[in-house]
Amino acid sequence: MSAALQIRLQNATTDYQKIQNDISAAVEARQRLDAQLSENELVKKEFAQLTKENTVYKLIGPVLVQQDQAEAKSNVETRLDFIRSEIKRVEAQLKDLDEKSEKKKAELVEVQVALQDQAKASAPTAIAA
Repeated sequence: MSAALQIRLQNATTDYQKIQNDISAAVEARQRLDAQLSENELVKKEFAQLTKENTVYKLIGPVLVQQDQAEAKSNVETRLDFIRSEIKRVEAQLKDLDEKSEKKKAELVEVQVALQDQAKASAPTAIAA
């Protein structure tokens, strides 16, 4: 077997595994962002039900601090915008990683086929008597 093909196979396998790990990390990040988005949308819905007489508190460390309602609503909107933009970024990253994964998978198949062809070519042929 060709040492060059073996090295290429090893490198392609390592690259493919790294891409798969990156995909897993991106999927986990996407799931965390989805959870944050749901949580903040729930807070926004709760804020929509408040009257001017309601008091809003923010948890800072172990202490609840009174916060202006308009400021609290604005903070939640800002957070929602940020989370949505992060989701778009992670989605684009996932798309890119999926494309890289498919290309690397095709390269792995190509190298494996080349190795099999080489093994067949170098195998001794039996001569029928």
